[in-house]
Amino acid sequence: QVQLVESGGGLVQAGGSLRLSCAASGTIFRLDDMGWYRQAPGKQRELVARMTRGGSTTYADSVKGRDTISRDNAKKTVYLQMNSLKPEDAAVYYCNAQGISVRGPFDSWGQGTQVTVSS
Repeated sequence: QVQLVESGGGLVQAGGSLRLSCAASGTIFRLDDMGWYRQAPGKQRELVARMTRGGSTTYADSVKGRDTISRDNAKKTVYLQMNSLKPEDAAVYYCNAQGISVRGPFDSWGQGTQVTVSS
């Protein structure tokens, strides 16, 4: 079983920065896409940023130029650097990872970390 553990959320003032981390654990043979999603109250979960194993990235239009996704394959960890945060960035942020584990293909989600942005 592959588990994802997020950290780094919290309360920040508008214009501030936060760095989220997500570490994967378990017997993982290969990590493919890793990414971050968020869900605000009353809204659907949406993509924030995603990175392939090879390093290609996809960003939501709303965070382009402000957020940067990165990953350390050796540490099985993905990061999200969020800058110039806005009140509308407030949400629960979820990590997602896909790949191959000892049990076969997996598509796992973390438990979520809260990001609150005060205006």
